[in-house]
Amino acid sequence: MRERDVFYMNRALSLAWRAMEEGDVPVGAVLLAGEEIIGEGWNRGRILNDPTSHAEMMAIRMAASRIGNYRLSEATLYVTLEPCFMCFGAMLESRISRLVFGAREPRRGVLGSLYDLHNDPRLYHKIRVISGLLEGESGRLLQDFFQKKREEEPKNPGMGFLPSPSPRD
Repeated sequence: MRERDVFYMNRALSLAWRAMEEGDVPVGAVLLAGEEIIGEGWNRGRILNDPTSHAEMMAIRMAASRIGNYRLSEATLYVTLEPCFMCFGAMLESRISRLVFGAREPRRGVLGSLYDLHNDPRLYHKIRVISGLLEGESGRLLQDFFQKKREEEPKNPGMGFLPSPSPRD
């Protein structure tokens, strides 16, 4: 399973690069059913002016549309950054069975950093979570992106980036 997980996390990283090339926060996601990719996404919130356009949401939307059902049971989601409340909620609603993520998100991550929601016994659906896969690669991509934005900030005021933003900002 580990070799397969690394393969698909690398695909998610390539999608994160795409987000960065478009000027958005570099987060990528791949949604797999069996051996088939049914959804992919990368952060597009800034491009689309849509705060719900996180990589995970884009991948879930694509998959649900593609298969004609919002229930994505037995699917695995690979994402380069620990999900936020919104994305975890969408994973619960779609009944994703397994999540593999890379870097921790200390300000907004709800699967071990800020909160530990996947272990809450009150939830109606359980998602198996694997954290830290290719964490270094995911984290470096985010650090490089925000370092570049901080360097550009004086030249480009009004871009909407804070000096020390959370990766989701």
